[in-house]
Amino acid sequence: MTETYSILLTGGAGYLGAVMVPALLAAGHRVTVLDNFLFKQNSLAAVCADPAFDVVRGDARDAAILRPLVAQADIVIPLAALVGAPMCDADRIAAQSTNFDAVRTLLDMLSPQQRVLMPVTNSGYGVGEQGQFCTEESPLKPLSLYGRSKVAAEAAVLDRGNALSFRLATVFGMSPRMRIDLLVNDFVYRALYDRAIILFEPHFKRNFIHIRDVARAFLHGIAQFETLRDRPYNLGLSDANLSKWELCERIQAQLPDFAFLEAPIGEDPDKRDYIVSNARIEGTGFQPAYGLDAGIAELIKGYRMLRNSRYSNV
Repeated sequence: MTETYSILLTGGAGYLGAVMVPALLAAGHRVTVLDNFLFKQNSLAAVCADPAFDVVRGDARDAAILRPLVAQADIVIPLAALVGAPMCDADRIAAQSTNFDAVRTLLDMLSPQQRVLMPVTNSGYGVGEQGQFCTEESPLKPLSLYGRSKVAAEAAVLDRGNALSFRLATVFGMSPRMRIDLLVNDFVYRALYDRAIILFEPHFKRNFIHIRDVARAFLHGIAQFETLRDRPYNLGLSDANLSKWELCERIQAQLPDFAFLEAPIGEDPDKRDYIVSNARIEGTGFQPAYGLDAGIAELIKGYRMLRNSRYSNV
C-alpha cells in the first residue's frame, strides 16, 4: 500500500488544481485547498462530497490564514500565482507578492520535515540556443516578470531543501477551471471558431504537456520523493518540441478548414523560443500518458461546450 499524506494546495481551485485535487484524492491523500476564488469558479464542486477534502477561502499571502493550514500539512504544493506574462504585467505588485513573497512566507513557516513540490514554468529558459536542448543545467534567462518571479520562487524552494520543482512546459487540455489563453488551448479554440490564425514569428518553438500528465507527475513526485528530492525537473512531451507553425499543422490535421499564415510584419510580444530535454524526469520512470493529438481532439470536444471569453486569465 502506498503511503498517504495530508496535502495543502494554495491556489488549488485554478486550472492545474482543478485536475490535480481529484487525482490526489483518488490516490488516497487528504487534501486541503486555500484559494481566493478570483475567477468565481466552482471547479472543485465535484469533490466536496469527499470527506478527505477541505477548502478554505482566503489569500495565500495572508500569514494568519496560512499558518494553521501549513501546520497540518505533510506536503505543500504552492499553486497560487498570477500565471502568464500578460496577467503579471497588468498588476506587477500583485505578481511579485503572490508569485514570490507568498512562497517565501510559506517556506518560513515550514518545519524541516515538511515537503514542498513546486510547479514553475520552463519559460525561465527564455531564448535557447539554436538546435540545443535546454536541460535543468541550462542558464535561466527569463524574459518576463512572470518568468523572473517563478525562477526566484523555485530558487528559494530548492535552497530551503526537502523539496523538488517541476518546470512545466506549456500546459494544454480541458479543466473544470478552463483557460483558453494558453497556446495550444487558444489555437484550437481559434481554429474551431475563427477557422484562421495569423502567426507572428511562427518558427518560435515551445514544449507542451497535457494537464493530466502534470497531475500524474506530482503523484510520481510524491511517491518517489526521496529519490527525486532537491532537484528541478523539466516536464514536457519529448515528441512535442514544436514551432507555432508545426502546432498549427497538427491542429489542421483534425480541423481541415483551419487556415494559418505568417504575418508579413509585426512580432510576437512573447519572445520565448527554445526546445527542452525531459530526460531527467523520464530517467526516474515517468512517462507522459497523453499526447498532443489526443489533447487537440479533447479540446475540440470541450469547446463545443464552452463558447465565450471568460475562460482565461486576462
